[in-house]
Amino acid sequence: MSRPYVTLKLATSLDGKIALANGMSEWITGEEARKEGRKLRARHDAIAVGANTAVLDNPQLTTRIKDEPNPIRIIFDTKLRLSPKSNLALTAKETPVWVFSEVTSGNVANALKDLGVRLIKVPISLGVDLTAAMKVLKENGVSTLLVEGGGTLAASFLRLDAIDVIDWFRAPLILGGDGRGAIGDLNLTDLNLAHRFARIELRELGDDIYERYERCLPV
Repeated sequence: MSRPYVTLKLATSLDGKIALANGMSEWITGEEARKEGRKLRARHDAIAVGANTAVLDNPQLTTRIKDEPNPIRIIFDTKLRLSPKSNLALTAKETPVWVFSEVTSGNVANALKDLGVRLIKVPISLGVDLTAAMKVLKENGVSTLLVEGGGTLAASFLRLDAIDVIDWFRAPLILGGDGRGAIGDLNLTDLNLAHRFARIELRELGDDIYERYERCLPV
């Protein structure tokens, strides 16, 4: 495979929402599901989020599990919105942070570099060119990639048919149509074009449900 093996991790309400309209998302799923999600991070070489998730949530994207490795933290950030004061930037020398962006120079870029953040310039076409980015990741030893947020990034990977597995944690609550969706627009015009997956695992995690899906390959 010329790209990393890609897992999409979703933590949603029953109606597929990852946050309220105001961005509040702590916590949709329960503690057992969150623990399982952190174990999932430890099983991947790298974890990826989009700029909105990196800026609005200010995550750490680490496992927080004793003696378990942390993945390389990948940010797809076209306009380099990541703050040098963010949790990711401030811990980049402890756990690598790689940012794919069209901006790799200037005051913010230099501040991030000083903190240990690696800035990688790739072709830009309505956002970061994921095909080029995944090639760079593969060439740099990333064989497994966990995509963790948000909806725009998930949709971008799906449009490329580059999601191999979905790990889906669903909580027993409904957030409604004004909530933020787990998957952005795919612009489908025919159900035959839908991305199809086969469920291969189902179990309870406290009050939540965990499901695992594999991509259905064309016949």
